[in-house]
Amino acid sequence: MTHIGAVDIGGTKIAAGAVREDGAVVFRCERPTDPARGFADAMQRVRGILHQVIDACGPFDGIGVASPGPLDPVSGTLGEIGTLPGWQGGNLVEALEKEFRVTVAVENDADAAALAEFKWGAAPTPGSLIYVTVSTGIGGGIVCDGRLYRGVDGAHPEIGHQIVDNSGPLCYCGAHGCWESLASGTAMSAWMHEMKPEAGRITAAEICNLARQGDELALRALRREGRYLGLGLANLVTLFAPAVISLGGGVMKSSALFLDDALKTVRELCTQVPVEKTRIALSSLGPDIGLKGAAQAWLLRNS
Repeated sequence: MTHIGAVDIGGTKIAAGAVREDGAVVFRCERPTDPARGFADAMQRVRGILHQVIDACGPFDGIGVASPGPLDPVSGTLGEIGTLPGWQGGNLVEALEKEFRVTVAVENDADAAALAEFKWGAAPTPGSLIYVTVSTGIGGGIVCDGRLYRGVDGAHPEIGHQIVDNSGPLCYCGAHGCWESLASGTAMSAWMHEMKPEAGRITAAEICNLARQGDELALRALRREGRYLGLGLANLVTLFAPAVISLGGGVMKSSALFLDDALKTVRELCTQVPVEKTRIALSSLGPDIGLKGAAQAWLLRNS
């Protein structure tokens, strides 16, 4: 059975593992990203953990890499990535192909996750699927009839930077009130700090824990999250009328606190499309979706 080395690069951690062609993750390990240490240092650590994977599972048939963008999925060259400052110009293919002497396929992390969800997720559809990840930022990928949607010149659509409230906060993308600046984990933390600066910066996970304990300000933060998450989802439903929207990412681990509010917003606003036929559900692939997506990206390029 084909055996793929998989790498999932995030702003806070890098995971690597071995994935079979049926989507089973047979080994995984992770390290902190430490992006300030630079691209070359990170690639040295990636090579090290991939060698650990080989020691545990045997050699790879190929390597798939899921990375934040912007990036060139053909050459593997990174653009200017907000969560990985200073990595611009780094080439993921060159960093790994020479060392391991196998083909390397690189894909935007959200696009890779969308491919994995379409192939191995619990919400199969012959039509269109949009995968949305809500974590430190917001990203997503679009699969239409089994094929990844790419924009002009192979560009990845940045659904997290759609503007949902132009009176909102300034994002690093240059827009005020984009979806990421209002509904990501970082946005939740920033709003809570603005409302109660004396409490210091607390994470989205900590806000969710406070809400479970009945903290009124945290509950307001979660109502706000539900509303803004719903606005962005409503735009996607209206624009694409997809069969499935699959939700993943760290913030969605606490979805019971705000997802009903988000879905209510979607139902209220999507009056021009058959919203009742779009299934909006949590991803079934869990924390390994990045590794599975990296493997699926390689499989599609080498099928």
